[in-house]
This record gives sequence, C-alpha cells and structure tokens, in this order.
Amino acid sequence: MRRRALPILSTFLVLLAVLAAPPAKAATITIINNDGPGEGFNDPTPASPIGGNTGTTVGAQRLFVFNHAASIWGSILPSTVTIQVVAQFNTQFCDATGAVLGSAGALTAHANFVGAEFPNMWYHQALANKLAGTDLAPTTNDINATFNSALNGDPSCLGGIGWYLGIDGNEGNNIELLPVVLHEMAHGLGFSTFTNTSTGAFLNGTPDIYSHFLLDKSNGNHWDEMTNNNARRQSAKNTGNLVWDGFAVTTAAPYLLDHEPELIVTDPAGIAGTYTAVKGDFGPGLDVVGVTAEVVLVDDGVSPESDACSALINGAQLSGKIALLDRGTCDFVVKVANAQAAGAVAVLVANNVATAPIVMGGSDPSITIPSVMISQADGNTFKNALLTDTVIATLRGNATVIAGTHPDGQVRLYAPNPLEAGSSVSHFDDVASPNLLMEPAINYDLHDGVDLTRMLFEDIGWLPRVTAAEVVPQTPIATLRALGMPNPFRPSTVIQLELPSAGATRVEVYDIQGRLVKVLVNEWLPAGKHAVVWDGTDARGAKTGAGVYFTRIASNGLKTAQRLVKLND
Repeated sequence: MRRRALPILSTFLVLLAVLAAPPAKAATITIINNDGPGEGFNDPTPASPIGGNTGTTVGAQRLFVFNHAASIWGSILPSTVTIQVVAQFNTQFCDATGAVLGSAGALTAHANFVGAEFPNMWYHQALANKLAGTDLAPTTNDINATFNSALNGDPSCLGGIGWYLGIDGNEGNNIELLPVVLHEMAHGLGFSTFTNTSTGAFLNGTPDIYSHFLLDKSNGNHWDEMTNNNARRQSAKNTGNLVWDGFAVTTAAPYLLDHEPELIVTDPAGIAGTYTAVKGDFGPGLDVVGVTAEVVLVDDGVSPESDACSALINGAQLSGKIALLDRGTCDFVVKVANAQAAGAVAVLVANNVATAPIVMGGSDPSITIPSVMISQADGNTFKNALLTDTVIATLRGNATVIAGTHPDGQVRLYAPNPLEAGSSVSHFDDVASPNLLMEPAINYDLHDGVDLTRMLFEDIGWLPRVTAAEVVPQTPIATLRALGMPNPFRPSTVIQLELPSAGATRVEVYDIQGRLVKVLVNEWLPAGKHAVVWDGTDARGAKTGAGVYFTRIASNGLKTAQRLVKLND
C-alpha cells in the first residue's frame, strides 16, 4: 500500500449565482498546463511510447495521462459546461518510505443558484456549473491539481520508484499515474467536504452537499443536522461509525464489494470458534460458501521454515489444504504464490507482531486462492493445536457483512483517530475490499475504474438517481434468481437463471464504470431454469480485461443483478 497525504485545497472564492439549467450532456474536461518551460508537462526529456501512451517526451506523456483521465470522467459525468482543470507538476514531499503523490480541490464554491437541489448548501464549482447550466465563475478555472515531480527514479524518493505513464495498468513496482489523476480529479469534482475537519466549522457557516450525506451512526445525525462544530469534529474521528448515507452508494456496495472474511474453526473442540481475518489486496474475494479444509503449517526448508519465502517442501501435505504461514520479510504475494504452487486452496498468514491483523498489500494476477491475515495470538493457537490435533477450518465471506460497510449497510468513510488532516472524511475507509479509487492510499490493483465514486457522484447530483431502481432486486410477485458460476472465473462463466414465469428476458453485462459491455440475452424465455454463458468478451468479440463486472437481468417485470470477478486469462 502506498500512502500519501491528500490535502484538499482551502482557498475558495465564495460566489452566489442565480442562473437557469438547460439539459445536460457528456462533460468536456480540459486540462490547462500550468507548468513553466522545461518542467512538468513541458519536460522535454525523450521518452519511448509505453503502455498505450503515444507521447515521445516525459512532459507529453504526463499530459497524455491527464487527458485520458479527463476523457474517463467526461464519459461518465454529464454537463453542458466545460470543466477546466489547471494542473502542474512540482517538487513535493518524498523520502524513502512515503510521498505526497498529489492534491486537488475546487477553486470556488457556490450556493443558492437556480438549479441547486438544496438551498443554503455549498456545491463544488464544476457540479454547480452542471446544475446551473452555465459557468458561475467564468474567469476562474474549476479545479486546481498539483502532482509530485520528485517521483522520477531518484533513489532518495521511495527507493527510486517513479511514475508509470502507460495507461494499461502494467506499472510493475512503479506508481501508475492514471488512477492517481482520477482520484485527485474526483476530489475537485465533489468528493470532498469544505468543512474544517479539525474544528468542525462549516465554510462561512454553511454546510456543503458532501456533508449532507455524512452520517454519524453513533448519534444518528448527518453533519448538516449537527448543531455545533464540536460534534462534527468528534465525528471526523469516529472510526467505523462515520458513513456515507446516499442511496446509490449504499445500493451498489453489495454488488461491488466483497463479503467480510469469516474464519471458523470447527475442530478440535478446544479451539473451535470464529476468528478475526483480514483479506489481502490480491487474489479473489470470498463467497458465502468459501473453503473448508484441514489447516497445515507450511515448511520451506529455510529458517524460519514457516514464512513461505522459499518454495515449499511439504507440498504433499499441503495439497487441497489451507496453508498456515508466518508473516516475515518477503512480499505477501510471494508467500501466497508459494503456497498456491504447493497445492494449497487458501492461506492464513499469522501476524509476527502483537497488533491487529493488517491488510496485506501487493499485486499478482496469477494468485487465484483467497488469503487472509490473522493475529499473532491466533496463529500461535493454531500452531499449538497442530502439535497434537487436526485443525479443520472454513474461510468464507460473511453472508450479512460487506467489507468496508457499517453493519447497517452504509459504506464507511475514513475517520481514523487521531485525525489525518487532508485525508480524514474525504475518502472511503481503507478497510473496503476490493480497494476503492477514493481510499486514502493508491493501491496496485487500481487502474482506470471509478467503482463506488460514480455512485457517490449520483448521490450528490451529478447523475440521474437510477442506481436503486436498476440494481435492487424487485419482487412484486415472485423472485427472479441468477447465479454466475464459477465466480471468480477465467475465461468464462455460466449465469444460471431461474424464471418464475415466462416473458421477455434481457441479460446484460456492465463494467465497473456502469458501461454496457455485452447483451447476452434479449428474447422471450419460458419459465424455469436456463443457463447463459458469458465467454468474457465484449460486444465486438474482443476479450475483456480482468476486473469487476456485474450482470443485470430483467424478465417479465422483475429485476436482479450479480457481481462477477474476471481473472486474467
């Protein structure tokens, strides 16, 4: 996990406008180069085209990535008003272990304009322009964005890690610029609060549209309902209990996020019970059936033998079993890949310090078995039991708890204690799985998807509010059932339908950005069971990339949906 601060710009030109709102269309986002000669976007250093980026200088490749990110957001968000993003590369903090990757924010805030959904509430400039149908601050750009030019291979900066300027997601050990730009643009487009999280004070005493959807589960109040600044200040640090209370995000979360891992030991009786498990950033999610098998301690033949940093020598004992191994000095993906190569069907990584389990970072598309971290104490409990007994465990997804959500179903926001200025509140919580674009850290499994950010933008007014109607299963008379198996899959999966009655049936596949990938069925079908194969291709027959997709099925007035995960072929 690569951490960085994401400060939200605090310089806002506070404007009020009364203007009309014409029909919306796909947004045009223009990048304004704010760099001087020879720097940033104007860096003349020759560069070979890479990963779909056709630029031939470092500066041109940087600008190519920004324009590509602009085209992604422009294809999702509707507006008749051009969105202007002034951007620059400057030297920012970077040392051997951490760096500020970038920062961005809206340059003006607007309230009480014709077209605003809520009165007496601030809107980010680009969103306000969209709702008003005209530019409310025609002499001011909409978003300011600054990115770190120090990520250039300098060994003193993250050990020589640099920006990856391809747009194909093959960054290796470098940091892919594209998801960072998507992330920062989202802050400027509306994924941030103007509230001072250190004091709880609203901008000029007025709440903003983002704060309207911030709900504190401890007191049941939204931020714009709280009567004093201190309540908001405390809420910004209320870990696990500050949530996003928008319909679109809440509705889509179960389809885009994994089930919370659940580790249950059934034998021996002396250690039977449910144990805390934290899923890694890599590998497939866990369904509610999961994996049930014997737990076996790994042996790689090299001291310490149980860290799986080398090829395992007890493969005969591990085949078809759940591997137990220790957290050590090598990468998590190396450990899990070694266990997978030895035939393990799942992995438990015992922490090597007496703290809570952490999220295991890393990326390896070849890993197809689930892995979780458990505490050091629980690891020792399992090891001691293995000295005399056979340990049987089930690793599965909790049927009722979705990773990154409150038990009531709303998606959690990042609210650590102590407060992290610039990161707290204006991000999704980092416990979500799979990783989300708007977490407070950019992770290797992120590329060009915008996941739940699209739904949050729907909640605040960027898009028509259709997610709840499109995604929630509707059962006026009977239930329409659909199940994709296998899931995760490669290269194809079978969507098993059960229609309660005959009727016109449509089965569609969408990508994580909500774009139609392929129509699998569009015909009248009789009642009963049907099997529909999706071979992992789009409407043109081209192979789709690995990632999250979901099906939408409609038949005779009933609707349902399912999340699918496609692995690399």
